[in-house]
Amino acid sequence: MSMNKAQKQALIAKHAREKGDTGSPEVQVAILTRRINDLMAHFDKNKKDHHSRRGLLMMVSNRRSLLAYLKKTKVSTYEKLIAELGLRK
Repeated sequence: MSMNKAQKQALIAKHAREKGDTGSPEVQVAILTRRINDLMAHFDKNKKDHHSRRGLLMMVSNRRSLLAYLKKTKVSTYEKLIAELGLRK
């Protein structure tokens, strides 16, 4: 279940700092979170898909790095983002 173009645009619009913003850490974390959640659903059905699991681990690592950067630079944005995405329970 990958996201289509409309879903991705909606996600970008929700988390963008300004119109046309696609590269901010907030947007990148939101997109990565969606992709990670989709892959987790995939692994419920396909437990032996180890090649895709490697991609999942790389996405999780990338998201962790982006969240660490946000926490270091903009704490209020970081807290708002993790609350919206349901991370760090």
